[in-house]
Amino acid sequence: MADPMKIRANAANGVTEVKVLMAHPMETGIRKDAAGAVVPAHYITDVTVKHGERVVLQCMWGQSVSQNPYLAFKFKGGAKGDTVSVSWQDNLGESRTDQVTVA
Repeated sequence: MADPMKIRANAANGVTEVKVLMAHPMETGIRKDAAGAVVPAHYITDVTVKHGERVVLQCMWGQSVSQNPYLAFKFKGGAKGDTVSVSWQDNLGESRTDQVTVA
């Protein structure tokens, strides 16, 4: 199982700002190791962020996203004490979901 994501969510003036750091190797499938063998592709393909049950961000990623991706965005709504959950799935079928309480 992948390491937990580091998530922060803060609400102010009707806008919630979310910052996420995801621990993931994000291998392109092009890089070679020290022995010259190709490192297999392993990258996040889908990310979904929910505020309660409402989807506030959904994106599809590919090999070009860097290792341990950082994602930051804002959405209208949200209040202190609400829950924001972040989920990802990768090309190997692995997935992770973590959540944070809005501060």
